[in-house]
Amino acid sequence: MNRITKKFQELQCKNKKAFIGYLTAGDPNIEKTEEFVYALEKGGTDIIELGIPFSDPLADGPVIQDAGLRALTAGVTVDKIMDLVRDIRKNTEIPLLFLVYYNTILIYGKEKFIRTCEKIGIDGLIIPDLPLEERDELEEIMDYEKICLIPLVAPTSKDRIRKIIDGCNGFVYCVSSLGVTGGKSDFYSDIQSYLQDVKENSSLPIAVGFGISCRDDIKRLEDHVDGVIVGSAIVREIKRSKGDVIVLKEYIESLTK
Repeated sequence: MNRITKKFQELQCKNKKAFIGYLTAGDPNIEKTEEFVYALEKGGTDIIELGIPFSDPLADGPVIQDAGLRALTAGVTVDKIMDLVRDIRKNTEIPLLFLVYYNTILIYGKEKFIRTCEKIGIDGLIIPDLPLEERDELEEIMDYEKICLIPLVAPTSKDRIRKIIDGCNGFVYCVSSLGVTGGKSDFYSDIQSYLQDVKENSSLPIAVGFGISCRDDIKRLEDHVDGVIVGSAIVREIKRSKGDVIVLKEYIESLTK
C-alpha cells in the first residue's frame, strides 16, 4: 500500500488529523534539507512535501519564492533532490511528496521523472500547474499504487471538483484561499461550505493548505478536514532561526501537539 494511503488510514483509525509539512528542497542547501526532514518527523509531522524549486512558481507566495531562489542560487538541481530522497529513504519511511511544476517534469523527461520517483521512494506528486485537460499524458505512465497524483481544488473549482478529483488518489489538496501560498490566514469566506462540497464529491481524505500559520488556524479548520498543510510558516521559521533544527522541531511541536 502507498505510504500516503496507509498513513491516512492509520490516523483515521486513531481519530487523528494528518499534519503535512512543506520544505523547499535545497534551502539553504541539500544537507540542511535532509536534517529538516528528520526534524519535522520528530516534531510530529505525518507527511512531508518537498518543493522542487522553479523559476516561475505561480502558486507560491514571496516566502517560498525567496526560498526557491536561495536554493537555485546555491546550485540545487532535480538530480541532487533525487539523490537527497535516496539518502532520506535510508533513515525513514515517512510519506514523501514532491510539489513540482509541470515544466520541470517536461524538461527532465516525463518517463524518466516518474520512474526515478518510483525508484527513490517518492509517494506522491502535487503539480499545481497541470491542467485537468492535459493530465492524461502523465496519468498513462504513472503506477498509482506506487505514486499518488494529488489533485488540487480551490473555492473557484465548483462544478469541476468531481472531474478534478476523478482518477486521482492519496488525498485532495484543498486550497483555502483565492491567493498564493503564505497569506495571513485570509481564508475563503465560506470555507466550511466549500470543504463540505469537496467531501461530498470524493471518497478520498481531504487536506487544506495555503495561509495556515499557527495553532489557531489549525483548530479552526481541523474539524472539517482529514489533514492540514503548513508551508510558508515553516519556511519562514527556518530562515528566522538560521536553520536551527532544534528550534524547527520545537516549532513543529507547537503546531502538532
